[in-house]
Amino acid sequence: MRKLLLGAAVVLSATAFGQRAQKGDLQLNAGLAFPHRYADNVGVYAGLDYGIHPDVTLGVEARFGSKHYDNYADGRWFGIGFNGNYHFNTLIGIPNNWDFYAGATIGFNTFNYDHPENDNWRRPHRSEAGFSAQVGGRYFITNNFGLNAEANAGTVFNGGKFGITYKF
Repeated sequence: MRKLLLGAAVVLSATAFGQRAQKGDLQLNAGLAFPHRYADNVGVYAGLDYGIHPDVTLGVEARFGSKHYDNYADGRWFGIGFNGNYHFNTLIGIPNNWDFYAGATIGFNTFNYDHPENDNWRRPHRSEAGFSAQVGGRYFITNNFGLNAEANAGTVFNGGKFGITYKF
């Protein structure tokens, strides 16, 4: 019984301390990006989200990655995008330490190779502006610190990401 009460106290304290982004809040997200398009490697991402409404955030994000391809070329990709997300906490009554959202991103990706023996490979291999949709979630361990995960599909920012969130 004591273990059950201790476990319930830990869960309740985590619920009481965590806080999703609210109107006027700024949060920094950073971590690993897993692109599905352009390169089959792991990159990094960083972004900022700002609460413009209790259930809506607007943000900006950048992603970068590189890979060496079997002794014949080096590839690099970079993307930048602007996003908007709707957070479902109010709509379906999710506790504030959890944050589930969905939204859209408009952005730009570029991918290029650097081949030591072929100058044609030194120019951008593919660059495009496009659109993607995302669905994701966060779990706030404290009022300011949480973990995040997101899946993306579209012409930019395909794949997903996993990282941390810090709310200012």
